[in-house]
Amino acid sequence: MLTLSDNQFDRTCQGYSRREFLRIGSLGFLGGLSLPILLEAKAHASQAGRSTRDKAVVLLFLSGGPSHIEFFDPKMEAPAEIRSITGEVQTALPGITFGASFPRLAAMADQLAIVRSYASGQGDHTYNIAAGGGNVLKATMSALYARVAGVNHPRTGIPNNILVLPEAVQPGLRLQGNFETGALPTLTASGDLGPSYRAFDPSGSGEIQRNMELRIGADRFNDRRQLLNQFDAMRRDLDDRGSMAGADRFQQQAFDVISRGVAQAFDLSREDPRLVAQYDTSRFFRNEDVQRYYDMRRASNLLGKQMLLARRLVEAGCGFVTVSDCGWDMHANENSPRNMTALPLMAGQVDHAVATFLEDLNERGLSDKVLLVVTGEMGRTPRRNGNGGRDHWGNLTSLLLAGGGLRMGQVIGRSDRMASVPATERFGPQNLLSTVMHFLFDVGEIRVQRDLGRVANVISDGNPITALQ
Repeated sequence: MLTLSDNQFDRTCQGYSRREFLRIGSLGFLGGLSLPILLEAKAHASQAGRSTRDKAVVLLFLSGGPSHIEFFDPKMEAPAEIRSITGEVQTALPGITFGASFPRLAAMADQLAIVRSYASGQGDHTYNIAAGGGNVLKATMSALYARVAGVNHPRTGIPNNILVLPEAVQPGLRLQGNFETGALPTLTASGDLGPSYRAFDPSGSGEIQRNMELRIGADRFNDRRQLLNQFDAMRRDLDDRGSMAGADRFQQQAFDVISRGVAQAFDLSREDPRLVAQYDTSRFFRNEDVQRYYDMRRASNLLGKQMLLARRLVEAGCGFVTVSDCGWDMHANENSPRNMTALPLMAGQVDHAVATFLEDLNERGLSDKVLLVVTGEMGRTPRRNGNGGRDHWGNLTSLLLAGGGLRMGQVIGRSDRMASVPATERFGPQNLLSTVMHFLFDVGEIRVQRDLGRVANVISDGNPITALQ
């Protein structure tokens, strides 16, 4: 979380320490500040109001490649080496079953859309295609959104493109990296749009967060020049370390978050403890039990709180939140446990976190405003390998959508009898990109917005999944 703190622990007359000031309240007295270097990205926000709808997307990306069979296409009529190892559970839709690890989502299937003929078309850990439709700009959906809508919400100042990692909800957490960590930047890549449109990471992946914690003495707390100097020092430190391209963008976004008083959106301690408990997924497995496997070193039982933070962010005005849940590489080759014994545990966490998120949106009247997308970079081989695991498979991929005012309560398409390829019309990342862009924007306005260039073509070309419209 971004903090503005006092080096001393003196208290105000209201009983709050100055160290707590930013975390708990308004920073209106900073409203007149400006930085010497402003983002070029800001200029693009001026026309965004014509084309940007009052909608938001939360993309839950299951990094590693979740099995489409154990998720939403169990194929219990197939041979034993193919069908779901977890069995199946009847859903609220007649004749439709999910993998047995998803009882809560099965019970609310009338509020979901499952695409069983969706295929990422890739058999490796390439995130950009799944998250961006493989567009010519090499930019993800979230970066495209920020390019049109602006990097910050024009009213609240909250970043419009935010990445939520487990580190964002547990201060001090430092998960070890593996191949998935190296791929994370491509999950929110801005490609040819430039670094200004990459996702804002409130966890800071360690380095950014440490450099954005501003410590100012009590005697200079109200000194605007000193505050600007602190931001400048932060930028120079980032540049010297080479830890982040486009540091000016993060400087400006940190400034916006602080000066406009929206840092509280990142603070789960402001949430009702009873609701935090409802979201909590720590009971599903112990982190140390799964993180001892190489392919699962970034797996965590914090997904519930990540989804709660996502809800807080869209409620505060963020237009696109990407939630990353890692550890879904299920080869069962000792880099993950044999016979995929971790899959039911992790899937149970997804079931609980997603169902709680959707119920929370509904209670807050946000269901039609927020579209949830759950997918990964690929699916898993229909036939299990000799270790009881499933390997990489690009011909079918899990895809769930919920909310957004789209047509829910349906299963779109079907796979063949072996869950190996689509048996009906095949949909891919390009269709998902187009679906999301049509949801977020008035595409007719996008086509005539002159300053967008190739971005307009990427957003307006392509074919949405029509059954959702």
